[in-house]
Amino acid sequence: MSTPFTPDVVEAIKRHMNDDHAEDGLLIVRALGGRPDAGTAVTSDVDAEAITFTIDGGERVRVPWGETLTERAQARKAVVRLYRQACEKLGVPARGEH
Repeated sequence: MSTPFTPDVVEAIKRHMNDDHAEDGLLIVRALGGRPDAGTAVTSDVDAEAITFTIDGGERVRVPWGETLTERAQARKAVVRLYRQACEKLGVPARGEH
């Protein structure tokens, strides 16, 4: 898997997702990762093609971005897009961006 991100950037994205958006990751896994019964989802990797979550303590689930990312700034937009797609698919109201 290729990545445009340095290891430090990957760690920063993972930390941000897990500290501030853990519920969003779980919604993404349930709606777009094919695991509707997942109980937990921890962001475990990020690369140019997908975000990867470790669910329920072990299984890894990759959710494609839908485009190839080439720079860090695209990661936030890609996560927001996945979150909104997940909310729409699950019929959950999406909160406003912050």
